[in-house]
Amino acid sequence: MNKTIFKKARKLHKWLGLILGIQVFFWIAGGLIMSAIPLEKVHGKHLANKVINNNIGASEYRYSLDKLIGQIDEQIIEIKFSSVLELPVYIIQTHSNRQLFNAQTGDVLDAISQTQIRALAKQHYLGQGKLEKISLLNDIPMEASRAKNSVWQLIYDDTWSTTLYFDPVSAELVSIRSDIWRLFDFVWMLHIMDYDEREDFNNPLLIAFSASALLFTLSGMLMLFQTFRLKKLGIAA
Repeated sequence: MNKTIFKKARKLHKWLGLILGIQVFFWIAGGLIMSAIPLEKVHGKHLANKVINNNIGASEYRYSLDKLIGQIDEQIIEIKFSSVLELPVYIIQTHSNRQLFNAQTGDVLDAISQTQIRALAKQHYLGQGKLEKISLLNDIPMEASRAKNSVWQLIYDDTWSTTLYFDPVSAELVSIRSDIWRLFDFVWMLHIMDYDEREDFNNPLLIAFSASALLFTLSGMLMLFQTFRLKKLGIAA
């Protein structure tokens, strides 16, 4: 095999190693961290119950859905049977908004108050910390990106800085976040190289670095092949 090919492979390997070194470290270290942390810990299942089982039977949803649907002018996208502090409710989603209805009277319910959110949080939270801060946010943090329009944020002073995010309309627990999740999310960001939304696994930067890493590996294998070949011939590499 032409010595020029090995020379070029060595040069390519050197420059790719220089460019890729830090990112390869992030890939390896990130993979280790993400594989070491159980997903149930990341999702915060030990910190809060995402859903609370209620004892409300089907008969408690007394108000006629047909009648309620007839009162709504817009096209309905989704109807959910839910509850707020043992009160059965209907959550109706249309193209323009989402409303909460008393499932026993059909009355439209106001947005969830801070007092109600505090009571709900006590039902969901499993930790030993105290509620440190409660805020209704219109500027939704990235870690609560599943929320829409606004969100209740409740921060606890426990070991992992547990943060619960509630929907102010439906009172549903949208997200459970903690320092475990934040570490995982940061490592995931470095791993997939999406420094904005942290969701795009097919972004051009990741593809380019992955292709370069493949060339780095192939050039290294070529150099290794040369070393074995020279040793077999009794020539120092």
